[in-house]
Amino acid sequence: MKFSANLGFLWTELSLPDAIRAAGSAGFDTVECHWPYEADREAVRTALEETHLPMLGLNTHRGDTTAGENGLAALPGRQDDAVAGIDQAIEYANDLDVQCIHVMAGFAQGEKAEQTFVVNLQYACDKAKLTGKTILIEPLNRHDAPGYFLRNTDQAIKIIDQVKAENLKLMFDCYHVGRTEGDVIHRLNALKPRIGHIQFASVPFRGEPGSGELDYSAVFAAIEAMGWTQPLGAEYKPGGDTDSTLAWLKRWQ
Repeated sequence: MKFSANLGFLWTELSLPDAIRAAGSAGFDTVECHWPYEADREAVRTALEETHLPMLGLNTHRGDTTAGENGLAALPGRQDDAVAGIDQAIEYANDLDVQCIHVMAGFAQGEKAEQTFVVNLQYACDKAKLTGKTILIEPLNRHDAPGYFLRNTDQAIKIIDQVKAENLKLMFDCYHVGRTEGDVIHRLNALKPRIGHIQFASVPFRGEPGSGELDYSAVFAAIEAMGWTQPLGAEYKPGGDTDSTLAWLKRWQ
């Protein structure tokens, strides 16, 4: 199996270029980021070239984090800011050959939020398809992100069906699905045609796989049986030194 190091959580004590190098040394196949925009882009490019690691994905800007924002695309009245964040993410992805862009919905509820999200996703998909990029949306669990617009996979599929874009896919995070919906393997199999990327962490504490109640031996076996060949995103919180938590990587790689 192939694995992607999510550098939003792993090796956070290092600069992004050095975190990329650490992921390469650890044996990861790709890396992915949350918000790489403030790091020196040329230094990031150099680290990717040195390690021969592709950057698999990144997120759109969260907005005003001092005000508690965590995404803009579903916020009525913030469409200009949302579009600017989408443009920024696509430009970065085009420059560094990043395949997937996660458009973050943000904290909003109601019909107007849904309409706003659909319009912004239509814009993102239309622009991203010009260079063959995939747009992702991800439900976040109600415990970690109360009030987030996307709450479960059924709602995400409803949005995807409204947008009707071939390059709009579901980001299936086993951790979020495990905490909100349960039955992770069943949901994976049911949603396989709609999934663009899979992430994982233990449930319920979001540590490395094998440290919680979700049996990742069974989950990874099910993913392999699905015929899934893309790297799986390790988006877990190591709670200390990342290298000391990587026994799972050698076990399942």
